[in-house]
Order: sequence, then structure tokens, then C-alpha cells
Amino acid sequence: MSTWMPREEWVKTLPQAIVASCVVLLDGDGRVLLLRYGPGGPASGTWWLPGGMLDAGEDPLAAARRELREETGISVDPPLAFLGTDYRPDVEGTGPVIDFFFGARAEHAHVRLSPEHDRYAWTHPEELQSTRLTAEVATLAVLCHLASTGNAAVCFREGYPT
Repeated sequence: MSTWMPREEWVKTLPQAIVASCVVLLDGDGRVLLLRYGPGGPASGTWWLPGGMLDAGEDPLAAARRELREETGISVDPPLAFLGTDYRPDVEGTGPVIDFFFGARAEHAHVRLSPEHDRYAWTHPEELQSTRLTAEVATLAVLCHLASTGNAAVCFREGYPT
């Protein structure tokens, strides 16, 4: 038999997760924008999509727009399309992370890197087999396909479609 507890106590018993948003930004040739994390950070030397953690009170779509602007200087006018989510039960000892992915196109975007990154590249996922990515090439390939076709969203678990 469970005991009733005040809501504020009950909330403390719920699982906690970090929430992040990433943007799959494609150019006119279908290449995706990737950023390389600069020296000194936990992911130093790896490449991934523009994105990051939500600020307090921020929704995933607003975070995606903010992170894209902060990390690349790019603002997209058309709405960002929801592509999917990825649930990772533990990321480097921080506990669960839920990533939201959004897609957009930018024909002639000029990239202005933030201090967090030291390089950027426009590339096709199939060209990345020997590149150190923060996540899986297969995950990126599925996300790029969704962003280019406008197909339905996907739910990942640890980078693999479920």
C-alpha cells in the first residue's frame, strides 16, 4: 500500500533527465553543417550538430533556435521541422539525456563560430566514416534523410531508431 505524500515531495522522487536540442541544418546540396568542439571541453576534437542544453524555462524549439544562433551566428526564417528524439540512459556519468532534433535548410549561410567550437564543415554523412563524431554516423544519416525528405519523426534509443 502506498502512502500519500505532498506533491513537492513526490516530484523529488521522479527521474531526472538533461534535455538538449540540436539542429540538422542542410545546405542547397544536401550537406549537413557540423561543428567541431574546441580544446578544453569534454567532447574536444569531436564533431556534431549545433545544439545544446535547454535553459531554465525554455522549450526545445526555442533552445534549438538559440543554440544555432549562438554557435553559428545563423538564424533560420522558416520554421524548424521536428525530426525526432533520442533517449540516452547515461551520458558520461551525468544520467539520462533526452535530445530533440529539428531540421532546416539554409542555402547561403555564413557560419560565425562560437568560442566553444574551432572548426565547421558542410558534409554528407557518408563522408564521415573515419570522423570522430559525438554520436553515431547512422544516427546522423537518418536525421539528414528526415530533414531532406520531410518524412515523419523518429524516436531513437542511444542513437538507433526504435
